[in-house]
Amino acid sequence: MATASSLLTAAAVRERAHRIYELGIEGELEHFDVHLEKLPATADFVLETMRTNYPELDMPFHSRWRHFEAGGIARWAGLAEAAGLTEDPVRFGRAAYDLAIVGVLLDAGAGPDWRYVEPATGETFVRSEGLGVASFAMFASGLFSSDPADPLRADAAALAALTAEELGDGFQAGPDNPIVGLEGRVQLLNALGRAVAERADIFGEDEARPGGLFDKVLEGAIDGKVAAPDVLKLVLDGLGSIWPSRITLDGVSLGDTWRHAKLVTDDETTQLMPFHKLSQWMTYSLLEPLIWTGVEVVDVDGLTGLPEYRNGGLFIDMGVLVPRAADAATRLWRAGDEFIVEWRALTVALLDHTADMIRERLGVDSIALPLAKVLEGGTWSAGRRIAAQKREGGGPPLRIESDGTVF
Repeated sequence: MATASSLLTAAAVRERAHRIYELGIEGELEHFDVHLEKLPATADFVLETMRTNYPELDMPFHSRWRHFEAGGIARWAGLAEAAGLTEDPVRFGRAAYDLAIVGVLLDAGAGPDWRYVEPATGETFVRSEGLGVASFAMFASGLFSSDPADPLRADAAALAALTAEELGDGFQAGPDNPIVGLEGRVQLLNALGRAVAERADIFGEDEARPGGLFDKVLEGAIDGKVAAPDVLKLVLDGLGSIWPSRITLDGVSLGDTWRHAKLVTDDETTQLMPFHKLSQWMTYSLLEPLIWTGVEVVDVDGLTGLPEYRNGGLFIDMGVLVPRAADAATRLWRAGDEFIVEWRALTVALLDHTADMIRERLGVDSIALPLAKVLEGGTWSAGRRIAAQKREGGGPPLRIESDGTVF
């Protein structure tokens, strides 16, 4: 029998998403028709995109670190080297976790009209890359640190006190450069500061900072190995309180979990579909610093694909998913709408099947080509590519009202 806490796992996301998918195959869903005959061409399109982006198919993981490298600039490597962080693996890991955690929480949709001009290069970046470069610049400036002598960190005091004006300035936002969900992002970082201060058991007794999670992850290593789902478990446990109050069950805040009427179980979790998109995106982003410091990460495919508008848009734009509502493309949807919940669940399952098809074409297994690399190569880029072909500006096929905490 499933319990509230059992929904706080990637395994629950995958199992329930595939249940929705099976209903779709049987034609029993209300909002989408599933056209599996279109999936092979979609896999081919993704593989073609992977070969274009990475001719040697040497993809890194899909994570926030790619956005910190926008424009082909190794910003983190340069900063870490200049600050002497590379000389101390633990200091390096804590700082990398600080940057990744804050960076991920700032990475919801920015909207089509926002852009960021990087002072150091004069280059202009938009969307996820712009948010990444802006987040990196704010981190490097010491905005998230309350200790002027140690600027390259984030700590509870600075995060809890951060204002919308300060963050808006960091994003260069204003009337002529509007960014979506600024208040939601500020509230998330404020809540992050409070959560870090309250959970010394996860984030450290000596310093209240997100990067303390690096030490906690290392504590759980077995024979020098860390399992990706175990990192997610710590993220969901330590940061569960930061998400807006949505569904709470038995006193457990379920975060990025929503209702779908067709997902029926015989226990208290009936009709609940978890995704934990930002938490899993964060976890993917926390795996690389472990690898960089010599830790072996296993069971990467224990995490799921990310149900956001690039991956989900890929399947709509390629004709695998066809909305039944005639006005689906013009309506303004909310994250809790069953239509969106259904779309996201189908996306998770279809990402698994797409990855399997690509591995079959390449003759490799999930160890050689984990889902994290398929996403990077990959489905996210292919979703952006097909969107650019179909719509001016390359926006998603659906209009979604974002509060900065889901998409």
